[in-house]
Amino acid sequence: MTAELYAAASLGHLFERAATRFAGREAFVSDHVRWSYEDLARRVGRVTRVFAESGLTRGSALAIQAANTPDVLSATLAAMLCGIRLTPLSPLTSATDQLAILEDAEADALLCDPAVVPAPERRREASRLRHVFSLGHAAGAIDLGVAADAMPDTPLRPQAAGPDLGMVVYTGGTTGRPKGVMLTQEALLTTVLMAASEWDWPTEMRVMAATPVSHAAGILVYPTMLKGGVFSMLNGFTAARFREFVARERVTATFLVPTMIYRLLDDTPEGEDLGTLQTILYGAAPISEARLREALRRFGPIFMQLYGQTEAPTCLTYLAKSQHDAEDPRALRSCGTPLAAVQLELLDERGGRVPRGSRGEICVRGPLVMRGYWRRPAETAEALRDGWLHTGDVGEFDDRGRLHIVDRIKDLIISGGMNVYPSEVEQALTSHPELSAAAVCGIPDESWGEAVCAAVVRRAGATIDEAGLQQWVRDRKGPVLVPKRLRFVDSLPLTPIGKVDRKQLRLLFLGKPQGGEHG
Repeated sequence: MTAELYAAASLGHLFERAATRFAGREAFVSDHVRWSYEDLARRVGRVTRVFAESGLTRGSALAIQAANTPDVLSATLAAMLCGIRLTPLSPLTSATDQLAILEDAEADALLCDPAVVPAPERRREASRLRHVFSLGHAAGAIDLGVAADAMPDTPLRPQAAGPDLGMVVYTGGTTGRPKGVMLTQEALLTTVLMAASEWDWPTEMRVMAATPVSHAAGILVYPTMLKGGVFSMLNGFTAARFREFVARERVTATFLVPTMIYRLLDDTPEGEDLGTLQTILYGAAPISEARLREALRRFGPIFMQLYGQTEAPTCLTYLAKSQHDAEDPRALRSCGTPLAAVQLELLDERGGRVPRGSRGEICVRGPLVMRGYWRRPAETAEALRDGWLHTGDVGEFDDRGRLHIVDRIKDLIISGGMNVYPSEVEQALTSHPELSAAAVCGIPDESWGEAVCAAVVRRAGATIDEAGLQQWVRDRKGPVLVPKRLRFVDSLPLTPIGKVDRKQLRLLFLGKPQGGEHG
């Protein structure tokens, strides 16, 4: 039924209608470009012509490996119009991993930044790629900007339909080979419509992406344009640059991962606010309750939390700004309530619902859920068994109907026969006033089976030592959750989207530190 309702609907249709409706309004801003909706539509139309003349049509596949630039946005919108499925690649993806994903995704073309991907023509030589587009001049590549400038104005003609694949997004691969998550146009459109209707948006939509638009932040484009707002992009994050951009462009809403919020707190002078910013959406990784409380005190009630995953993006639950009650610790530790188009249950190992107040695996179904894993029928069947997407997250509901994520099932540490969830230890550690961040993992141990290990970042001037932190956790959580080993580091190992990289974290404790360690 959903496919029938969305048969003629896509993100390309959404953009085409916004471009018509708001033609004279400002649409897009970056450091060097200001485009109206009419300007943006003209640019996107020309890029669709470049793609068409290069043989990219409905059902073709385009990979993008680049930071935030205007033509990353125009290429993304052009792909959604043409029915070309996108595969985003992190700018930090190694050449080996990049080639493996390009092959697995059956990519027909790659759009890349020569500053990020040196010698891009080698990607075509080593893969099935028919074309390599570049953002700027690169030997053996088509300069997308130059090619678009040479094209005539081309009307926007949406060709994608609801059942078409809009994206094949590869998971992090921390437990093996990355898997391509198949997201249809209807799944992406459902996500956008839920975001537009249920999230806490400011009245004036001036929305900034501070993380790559080829990844999670790209979803912000569409609610902004649906409402005729202004979308802007920041390329490279520092607290000072962030505040300057917000002030200059009167930004009212943005998305940040928790590590960015921590940097804002650490690098913004006490007493300085964030000006016009009315909404900070955050998610993608657990946030420290203590640091969230600090952020609310310093920047005000402007925070809204999102919970989702690649297989069901962004819109499973949200914690509204009004629900961020600094006097209610349970509220700050939750990720809010499910959105309207999502059915979410906690299931046990046999697929039965757990009683309220008990822990179970978070399982969801609804029109935003992935079609499956690209070319992985066995793993698709496992993830979507019994009609539910099994997220791999452990959660529980409180008496207010708010969901609390305990941790990832795969990150569970069994130490001395007891279950230890890293997030519980991390929350205890970051409640210490001299710590700014913490990450916990388990490593094999002859005595304990797995030993609880923690890497922590101290604030400037901190004097707390290992024994003091171990006692701090013992006093609050008991002996089982006390880290057996603890390292002080300058920064935590992070994935390109700001999550703790637990694979690198384990290497730190297995005798292979990756840098940033001291003391």
